[in-house]
Amino acid sequence: MSIDKTSTPAGEHAVENPEAAAAAVPTVDPRLLVREQGLAGYLDEFKRKMKAGDLGSLPVVVGLLIIWAIFTSLNSNFLTAGNFSDMSIAMVGTGMIAVGIVFVLLLGEIDLSVGSVSGVAGATFAVLSVTHGMNEILALVLAILTGTVAGAIHGFVFAKIGVPAFAVTLAGLLFWQGFMLQILGSNGTINLPADGVVAKLTSYYFTDVAAAYGLAIVVTAGYFVTAFLDNRRRAAAGVPSRPLNEIIVRTVLLAVLAFAVAIVFNQYKGLPLAVVIFLAFLLFTDFVLRRTAYGRKIYALGGSVEASRRAGINVDLVRISVFAIAGTFAAIGGLFVASKIASANQGAGTGEFLMNVIAAAVIGGTSLFGGRGRTWDALLGVMVIISIQYGLALEGIASPVQYMITGGVLLATVVIDAVTRKTQKTAGRA
Repeated sequence: MSIDKTSTPAGEHAVENPEAAAAAVPTVDPRLLVREQGLAGYLDEFKRKMKAGDLGSLPVVVGLLIIWAIFTSLNSNFLTAGNFSDMSIAMVGTGMIAVGIVFVLLLGEIDLSVGSVSGVAGATFAVLSVTHGMNEILALVLAILTGTVAGAIHGFVFAKIGVPAFAVTLAGLLFWQGFMLQILGSNGTINLPADGVVAKLTSYYFTDVAAAYGLAIVVTAGYFVTAFLDNRRRAAAGVPSRPLNEIIVRTVLLAVLAFAVAIVFNQYKGLPLAVVIFLAFLLFTDFVLRRTAYGRKIYALGGSVEASRRAGINVDLVRISVFAIAGTFAAIGGLFVASKIASANQGAGTGEFLMNVIAAAVIGGTSLFGGRGRTWDALLGVMVIISIQYGLALEGIASPVQYMITGGVLLATVVIDAVTRKTQKTAGRA
């Protein structure tokens, strides 16, 4: 048997099976090359996502556009500047609480207490500032801290003692509702001063047209700068990155949307303070989840508790902190709700309010199974719910029908989530 003695350059070894060696070269994930392939690459990526069931926010956006089209055709007042502004303010209270729910859902858990906690925050502020004359800013801080403490207690019982989150927060729902009734007293309602700090959360508008346009410019420029710098970092690291023309196209689309909203606001009373605060919280929480180690731990924990524990993540601490965050946002949302009705009363956080909050997070695209979602989902989901409520109200349709339609939308969303999860498992992406 003869052996090939062909010489090789110094420092190199002969390759006995070049075909196998070539096959051993790791292939690049095609998803990483999409950005460099232009339009064709994005079309291929869209087809791959459709087959894998990874639809993202597309169904929600399409559904929202359909809802707006239907109600606009039924009533021309639906998308007027005044009604749009009112809807924007109305969605902030529910949306804030839904942001906290997104954090909990990312763990694959649920928090049923947020409605009652939001009511406690509003009642705490009213009692401290109105009844006892405390400084409004101090009362505001203490009211928010009540939510933080309540959430931390729930998280501690869940993480350290091992009681299921459903049971813990269900008990919290009852306890904090009773606590709210107790501190409000026999009267049951405390009116907030119209010129107070909390009242202005939803009643204050930046009337100068430059405010809305300025915010649109800041948002658009901020996106471009962030995307451009991120692109440079990826290019420096040798990672496929977006071509500049794509960034420009995305920026232009965002600018069109931002300035369109600014024009609508300026046709009414101006830019609402509540909307500015809500957007600020969405940007901050999105940064925390996507750009920090803490956010990655939350996603990891939602994917697999055991794998996270073996990776060295302090599972108990993350769980407690997430429920504390949910409680904090419940309190903030409760203050916006109190601001909207200019009072703290016994009905705060009760009835369908809790279901709307959870529905907003789920309808927006956050998975009930954990590990998938963004805080922007809270914005999309609450826009769907508020749009349905306002549209049906303009048509004079009774509350029972509103409940049934909202429930149907929620069920459809959960079904889509379940089917998507199964499809992703089949495609090997779960």
